[in-house]
Amino acid sequence: MCVFSLGVSHARVVSVSPGPLLRVEGQPVSLRCDVTDYEGPREQDFDWTMQQGETGSIHVISTFEPKYSDVSLSDRVASGDLSVVRLGDSVVELRIREVRSSDSAKYLCSTPSTDSVFSGNYDAGVTLKVIANTLKVAPEAPEPVVPEGGDITLSCNVTRHFTDPTYLSVTWSLRRPDIPLVDILTVGPDGDVVTGSASAQRYADGGLRLAIRRDGAFGLVVAGVTQADSGMYVCTGREWIHEEGGQWKNIVEKAVEMGAVAVTPTGKGDGVCLVCHPPGDPTELACHVTNITHFLAGGRLGVAWEYTPLPGPPGDNRLTTTQTTLPIGSLDAQGNLKSGTLYHDRLESGAIVLTRVEPDTFKLRFLRTQDVDMGAYACSVTAWTPSRQGGMEEAAEFLTPPLTVRWEPKRPSLTAVAQRVREAVAGGATFEMSCTISHVHLQDPGYSVLVQTQDSVDSATRTVLSLSPDSVLQHGGATDPNRRDSLVLTKTGPAEFRFRLAGVQQADRGFYWCDITAWTKQPGQAWTKAVSAKSNKVQINFQETGPSFAVAIRSDTTTLYPWETAKMVCALSISGASPKSDDLAYEVRWYLTRLRGGNKGTLLASVDRFGLVKKEARNASSDVSLERTDTHTYALNIHATQDSDSGEYHCQATPWYLSASTGAWTHGAELTSTRVFLTVRFPMWDSLKLPLLYGSVASVSVGLFSLLLGFICAHCCCRNTTHTPRSRNKLMDLEMD
Repeated sequence: MCVFSLGVSHARVVSVSPGPLLRVEGQPVSLRCDVTDYEGPREQDFDWTMQQGETGSIHVISTFEPKYSDVSLSDRVASGDLSVVRLGDSVVELRIREVRSSDSAKYLCSTPSTDSVFSGNYDAGVTLKVIANTLKVAPEAPEPVVPEGGDITLSCNVTRHFTDPTYLSVTWSLRRPDIPLVDILTVGPDGDVVTGSASAQRYADGGLRLAIRRDGAFGLVVAGVTQADSGMYVCTGREWIHEEGGQWKNIVEKAVEMGAVAVTPTGKGDGVCLVCHPPGDPTELACHVTNITHFLAGGRLGVAWEYTPLPGPPGDNRLTTTQTTLPIGSLDAQGNLKSGTLYHDRLESGAIVLTRVEPDTFKLRFLRTQDVDMGAYACSVTAWTPSRQGGMEEAAEFLTPPLTVRWEPKRPSLTAVAQRVREAVAGGATFEMSCTISHVHLQDPGYSVLVQTQDSVDSATRTVLSLSPDSVLQHGGATDPNRRDSLVLTKTGPAEFRFRLAGVQQADRGFYWCDITAWTKQPGQAWTKAVSAKSNKVQINFQETGPSFAVAIRSDTTTLYPWETAKMVCALSISGASPKSDDLAYEVRWYLTRLRGGNKGTLLASVDRFGLVKKEARNASSDVSLERTDTHTYALNIHATQDSDSGEYHCQATPWYLSASTGAWTHGAELTSTRVFLTVRFPMWDSLKLPLLYGSVASVSVGLFSLLLGFICAHCCCRNTTHTPRSRNKLMDLEMD
């Protein structure tokens, strides 16, 4: 058995930069062209042409002909704005120093043939689209003078006209005398945050906080500044495109100085408070009793703690007699605890503790102070002595002067940054996003997370998942109940959460971000909301291309005789995002064209994607059958072939696959195989041997019959007669006459 297959020989291959290409007016552009698998001299020549719309080709530049360029481009070639640079013997670049909008065209690179046989492709093209430069960078000037330890707020608005799918990024940098520009932090173009080498630790510690305002402006807060933060701040906006192959390409950028900032040193002085503690830290107050020796002879001491809030806003240290004094709690002579109404829960949970550590010392301890704890504290000590009736009676009471406890309140702040962990490049892939949180002036907060989405920047916001500070997961209104198993939101670190969406579909495309709320909690108390922040947005924006299919045909033989069986195989192959075998089916049709190079031909048989076989009516005595040998292979069998079965055979296939993006069956493009010519030979001897045999037998039979008939006539039908000699006289008479 002979098996015929198609092969590919080495042939010239010309290739250019993958496209289409999108570039910005006024920027440099390079188009690469190379040739491989060629014959002839090692150094090859290249011609560049351009085609715009329906007009003809315009000669751009050539490595072989100096006067190749069109007259409309000759000035740009002469000035060097258009040039061709040889990067190697078989590689060149077409370079445009400042591309113009009129340069939008399809560029064709061709190579003259130096091959002994014309084979392969000798040109390749790429489309270039040039858009206007609409990138704008508008920073806000920061405060020119900032005290050491303060914050610098850097706001920068980066915009562009959205006519094509481009993306933005912003970079903050610092320039100091005798020091080159140093990048601090970059956000974008895909929403990721990249820190400079000297800023990574500071960003992780919360010293750099990213904030994106509703008007689209990017904000960076530099907290706890030092002398090293003085200098000129620069904002750089960049516009990017996502090119084929998943690579980011910067097509234009613009840097603008924001302004100089001077950090002034501050001296250290005495505070205005008696006891200074930042919120969240433990605070302890001690009440000492002196000259109590005569009270302790059989007597006991009790203590009561009182609190008077500060009037007015923080910073007002005035205490007036009209202010309300609130009881915190007390210990009686037997050591029994009695809680004040407003402090009952905190005392019961241990957030506030009243103790007696020495006979003459009592302590009030706050496990974690809050801003509401600022105020004046006083302790009242009561001396109890035995009474004549055998009980205890109050002998004396002492009240300490109030002790002011306050601190400069610092507003808590929260920053959330979303980063893409896994990018969904096609339908059915998995998208994963992390949200990292940094905070300032918060003590051991808990976090609640809302994962939200919107189809576009102007569309409504929907909640996908939420996670409470107690790690209770809830699905939002944007969640399809049938896909809840595909959604995961987990806490992966003290200040990190991860959201995962498996099997993305087209309906999932859009923007995703985290809405974070920080909560604080005292032991035994409910969560208290502290501050909220939203992260930057991360986009799911894959293009549904589906898998790619190809078809090929082969036959076990191309020549056979009548009444033999022919078998031809239609083999399909798949590349790209390959679906599961259960999610793939084919429609296959077989055609016969009796003349070489004829039209589509006559339909012989077909099988639909459900496996239903249909055979067309035939006039010949031969028959056909179809079989599926595996998922991608279909065979046509022709039984009892006749000479009418000779001709060109080919198959057509339509693939159907279950789209991972939509969940619906989708058909691919119709595929047509090459043609195989089947010859049913006419056997000369087989066609003549019967007529010759029949003729010989007939001839012999007729001859024998003739002999037999003559023999019968000679012996049976004819009588014997006496021969009478002829008279010679009569003959002589005749002669004489």
